[in-house]
Amino acid sequence: MAGSRTQSTPEVGRAGTDDDLLAVRAAEGDEDAFALLVRRHAPTLLRLATSLLGSRAEAEDAVQDAFLSAWRRLPEFQGRSAFGTWMYRIVTNRCLNVLRARRPVTPLDAAGDPPAAEHTVSPARIAEARDAVRELREALGRLSPEQRACWVLRELDGRSYEFIADTVGISQDAVRARVFRARRCLTQALGAWR
Repeated sequence: MAGSRTQSTPEVGRAGTDDDLLAVRAAEGDEDAFALLVRRHAPTLLRLATSLLGSRAEAEDAVQDAFLSAWRRLPEFQGRSAFGTWMYRIVTNRCLNVLRARRPVTPLDAAGDPPAAEHTVSPARIAEARDAVRELREALGRLSPEQRACWVLRELDGRSYEFIADTVGISQDAVRARVFRARRCLTQALGAWR
């Protein structure tokens, strides 16, 4: 990352306002401040991108691209929202672009096989669980990128409708509608597993 180094950035305790201070310092060229922001936010953003894209490799690329974009755009960051929220928006938009650019719907591979439970679980039960995970991946793959983003942010990340609307750039009513349609599609697709 280009820019001059300033004095070392100490680790700060609280994220909110500390992130804002770090973002200001990073915008002034403090690479250490930006590195601390990356360390703080990368795990959460990587989990989000993996949930949206279904591929750890694509998720890592999307998050890296998002941080590079954020580094270049830091002077534009005006602190109207928290740095973390700004990064969520950048990562979500990057993932939506990747999803839209894909050819026909690709099943999600991120969930992987269910973890092996106690040795008391029968092979038939393990096979059944694998089939359920596969069907869930396929059902998620059939959702539109926008529905998938809203559903993942709401159901897997536990975000509020307001946060999702801000992140995706649509109204709260549109978020509710997309989450509802996604839930309905997933319920229909997984009806046999209830």
